[in-house]
Amino acid sequence: MNQNKIKIAVVDDDESFASALERLFRASGFEVRTYSSAEVFLAAPPLPGPDCLVLDVHLGGMSGLDLQRHLRTAGDMAPIIFVTAHDAPGVREEAEQAGVSGYFLKPVPRELLIQAIKKAVGPGTRETSSTA
Repeated sequence: MNQNKIKIAVVDDDESFASALERLFRASGFEVRTYSSAEVFLAAPPLPGPDCLVLDVHLGGMSGLDLQRHLRTAGDMAPIIFVTAHDAPGVREEAEQAGVSGYFLKPVPRELLIQAIKKAVGPGTRETSSTA
């Protein structure tokens, strides 16, 4: 396993969307794992030190916002980028107040999502220099 790869955890209950993100991230040189729910993510052996999480806002059980709060309370400050098909009033504001690194409506423009991840992770974390 390449230690310089950005590690991404995707939590989305839409299997086809999660698979599309997995293919996109692998093609972009990232290491990625997908999870079908917040509960599965929390119960699974985590991807060692995910550099960024890409979360759906609306999941079957615990929401992406609930997962964000849980992770922050536990001291996990990894950048979070939200994706959603349903932009409910107040959700974006709540995510931003909790320190989200990005917020996108589905379908997400691939280039913008990759740029948001690279910006959220920042230089010098896991990427080799001069790739941003």
